[in-house]
Formats: sequence, structure tokens, C-alpha cells
Amino acid sequence: MLTEEDGFAFNTSYITTQQLLNQTTSIVIDWVIGNTTCDSAQTNKSSYACKSNYSICLNSNSGQGYLCNCLDGYEGNPYLQGGCRDIDECTNQNPCSKDGKCHNLPGSYKCSCPFGKRIKHNDGTDCELHLSLLIRSCASIVAIAFLGFGTYMVHEKRKLSKLKEKYFQEYGGWTLLKKIQSDEGFGFTIFTKRQVEQATNNFDSANIIGLGGQGTVYRGTLRDEMVAIKKCKIVNESKKKEFGKEMIILSQINHKNIVKLLGCCLEVEVPILVYEFIQNGTLFNYIHHKNEGSHISLSLRLVIAYESADALAYLHFSASPPIFHGDIKSANILLDKNYMAKVSDFGASILVPTDEAQLVTFVQGTYGYLDPKYFQTCQLTDKSDVYSFGVVLLELLTGKHVIDFDAPEEERSLSSRFLVAMKEKKMHDLLDDEIKGDDMEAIMDVANLAKKCLNMKAEERPTMKEIAQELDRIKKLKQHLWGQEYNSHEMEPLLGETSHDAGRDREAEESIAFGR
Repeated sequence: MLTEEDGFAFNTSYITTQQLLNQTTSIVIDWVIGNTTCDSAQTNKSSYACKSNYSICLNSNSGQGYLCNCLDGYEGNPYLQGGCRDIDECTNQNPCSKDGKCHNLPGSYKCSCPFGKRIKHNDGTDCELHLSLLIRSCASIVAIAFLGFGTYMVHEKRKLSKLKEKYFQEYGGWTLLKKIQSDEGFGFTIFTKRQVEQATNNFDSANIIGLGGQGTVYRGTLRDEMVAIKKCKIVNESKKKEFGKEMIILSQINHKNIVKLLGCCLEVEVPILVYEFIQNGTLFNYIHHKNEGSHISLSLRLVIAYESADALAYLHFSASPPIFHGDIKSANILLDKNYMAKVSDFGASILVPTDEAQLVTFVQGTYGYLDPKYFQTCQLTDKSDVYSFGVVLLELLTGKHVIDFDAPEEERSLSSRFLVAMKEKKMHDLLDDEIKGDDMEAIMDVANLAKKCLNMKAEERPTMKEIAQELDRIKKLKQHLWGQEYNSHEMEPLLGETSHDAGRDREAEESIAFGR
């Protein structure tokens, strides 16, 4: 038989047995194609034997002729068209290190490493830590992040600036600004959003001094001055264009018993109003949350009632155009350090049209104070404020809340209970204990005035000017009697504890001012 000499070992058992038939032998045949070199053979494409595109021609080592092989990275038959196929090293053996990743290429492969590592140059398959690349990559990421953030901030700043300008224009800011620039004596300021945010520590809840259906009031500091900043919830869409003009009118209101409007901020969706700060809070808290042992005299109640009525009469008859408050309640009457009344919160106010046409509007009034006629007609008039003020008079007389949700349905409304008590001549049972033993004539005069204010027929209610005049008469008569008793030393101090000394001093001063 024919076999390779180095690949066969003879055994004597092969002579007498069949073992040789089970052996695998190999032979090596040295052969070549033709009798020319590769260069010569490639000139004749029709007879050239290396047909595969990925084959290579090799000259024979034993003489003339040539042979064909597949290129490195390929395997198969080089003598056939398409016979040499790419070897996928990644699938067959994955030559890369365990943390490297293999990528097959035509006739080859490459290894890649995870972030922060690089291929070792000596073998191209193992990964090593690349600290400088990691640092540069992190620096690039940070730089890109800062660049992106900077671009975003510039975009947002421009967007915010356009939005602020939009709001400013919508609320008549240019009209207001023109007025401020042309009138040096015009005491009104347009504040920026940043200013009011800084003044209230970004509207910190710790600075809240008042909550209501129309907005939240914060304590703040602007230009080293304590102010009250009201962040409104809504504004009537129809009033947007006239808002600047209304601010001009409201800012020029000058009455000692009306809280001064100092300025506003128009760079927000709903304008923010800035008022003078009133130290002693609201009449509501003064009546319903008195400190233990404190006492509110009838005289002081009459003074507060008169001052509030006088302020409303000014709005109705002296302001130009006249102003209807729209939300008169004890929570919107503030008290300064001397317990002087200050009517506040014009969030629900409307300006009466110059042609005196009937104005129909939806008012954000307060339940218990709002004129019942308004629910039928939706017409806000000066007599609507009169009705609401009548309810405030009841609070001053009775010290009770205008709505008692724990009471039976027919007794929940203070105004209803009052009208029943007046009809049955039981007003004494409804009075605040602190004034039951005081001047009943003055008390009944105020009660009868309140009854007129609560008349269901609005046209029969008195005007605020008439109310102020009547309260002034009652107050002066009471102060005259108080002055006589005070001079004869026959009565106890009206205001009791020292917490109200300022109010007591003020009453004494007013008595002297009226010649008593």
C-alpha cells in the first residue's frame, strides 16, 4: 500500500490478523498546476486556477508550476468561485480577553474594551486601565453637560423674559409705566418678580399673614419697609386690559382709613399687589380670637365701625370713578397699632362705569356677607357693600361668627338670627357679653342701623354716607357720656387689660378732640 513513511508504524500482527484494515493512514502528494509561475499564469484568466476572490497564488517550491491558497482569515476551496469564506474568529474562539469585546471583520477581527480601559499594544486582545482617557472622557462629559445646561438656561431665560413681557403688556403695564414716568409725584411702584420673591423669601409659608378665596397675603420687606404682599389667585379676563388704568385710580386713593396701595408686580400670570403693612391684623381676629382677659369696649367698637363706614363712603362718593368694594367683611378691615380701622383688599372691587350703565359681574364675595339680591341679579351695586357692612356691624355687636355650621339650619346665619331677635325684641340675648351692661341706647341705635342695612329691598337700604353719619352721631354721643363718667372717676377702664392700652389712649384722645 501507499502511505507516508513518518505517519506509519509497522506491527507484525498485521501479517496474521485484519488489524491493518482498521488503521487510518495518510499520504502526501506533491503536485502543482501547470509549468508556469504565478505571474505568468495570472495573465491568462481563462486558465488561471485560483478562482476565489479571496485566494492567493503561491509558486511551487519543487520546481515549475503554482498552487492556490485562501487568504489569511478565510477558509475553503480557492479553486472555486466563492470557495474561500470568512472565518468568524469571534464565534469560533473569541480571542479577546474576558472583559474585552470581539468584533468580526472580513478576514480578521478586533477587540474593544469597556469605558476607561484600552487595548494593550503588545497583543491587541487584552484590556488595561487607561486613566488619562478616563479623565479626558469625564472632563468632556462634564463640559458637554455644562454647555447643554448653559444653553438650556439661556433658552429658558429668554422664554421667561418673553413670558414676563407678555404678562406685563396684557395687564396694561405700559400705560402704568408711562404714568409713573410722566408724573414725578405719582406714589406708585412697579416691582419685578425677583423683588417680591426676595421680599417674601420666595413666598415662604412662614410669612403668610392672611388666606382667602381670592389670594394669599404675605409679610415682606421692600426697600427696608415692611409691606403686605398679596398673591392673587385669579383675575377677570375682561379686566386684564384695564388693569393698569385701575391701578392708577386705586393708587391715588388717599384716606386715613383705607390701606394704601404702594405698587404691583405684572411679570406674573396673575398680578401681585403690594400694600402698606398694618400691624394689628384683622378685625375678624380681634373679635373672634381675643387674648384671654382682653376686653373690647363698646366705644372702641363704635369708633372702628364709624371709621370703616367713612372709608367705604369715600370709595362710593369721593373716589373718581366711584369704587364698589365687593367683599366687605371683618377679615378685610385691618387695625393699626392704635386700633384705627383700615379697609383693605380690593381684589373683588370694580370701578363704576363713567356712563353709570348697569354693570353685571361675577364677584368673588364671601358667603355670609354677600348681598342675597346679588344671587338673583348678579348686579353689584353700592347697596351690596351696605348689606355686607351690616353683617360686620352684627359681628361687632354680638362677637359671633356670621356662619355657624354647628347650629340648626335655620339658625346658621347670624343675619337671620339677628332679624328674628329684633322682631321678638330679644336682641339682648344675642349681644356680646362684654357689652351687655353698657349703653343699651347706643347699642340699639347700631342694631336698628344694621337692620336697615340688611333690608332685602336694596333700594330701601341707607347709603354708606348716611351710615357713616349715623355712626358718627352715635359715637359722639357715647363718647360724651364716657367723658362725663371718665371725669367723675365713676367707671372702670373700658379696655381692661394693658394689651389694649393703645386703643384706650386713642379713645381718650378722641374724646378730648371733640371738646369733652
